[in-house]
Amino acid sequence: MNTNKIWNMKLALEEAEKAFKEGEVPVGCIVLNGKGEVVASTYNLKEKNKNTTHHAEILAIEEASKKNGDWRLNDHTVFVTLEPCPMCLYALLQARVSKVIFGAYDLKAGAISLGYSFQKDERFNHSFDIEGGLMHFDCSKKLSDFFKQRRGEHLRG
Repeated sequence: MNTNKIWNMKLALEEAEKAFKEGEVPVGCIVLNGKGEVVASTYNLKEKNKNTTHHAEILAIEEASKKNGDWRLNDHTVFVTLEPCPMCLYALLQARVSKVIFGAYDLKAGAISLGYSFQKDERFNHSFDIEGGLMHFDCSKKLSDFFKQRRGEHLRG
């Protein structure tokens, strides 16, 4: 396994931990430019910002685009701790990223798991590579711990 990939997913997990501490679903995301430099580090902020579109990936696209001065993220790689939902996968396609690497699969809401492979659809003017399951256990555990804690608070409250 490529140690750089693991290192980068650990950075995304650090972002997920920030979300966890803020009571957000713990999903973290980083974006690397073609030189391997981190140009965006974000996490879910749906609850805090009261905005359903503020998933980690969307916020990462916005941050990377601002830093680049361009909405096109050609030769950028995205690391995210959870399989992108259809909204995020399509946004990544629109941003023209080169590759997406995700940790935990999401069988209920993940675009790939649900069969929405926008990144491979030849009808669109862009495609990119996607790799899933990197550090799946660690990424899944972060989410499981969060929801266990939330259920416990609900039962106590």
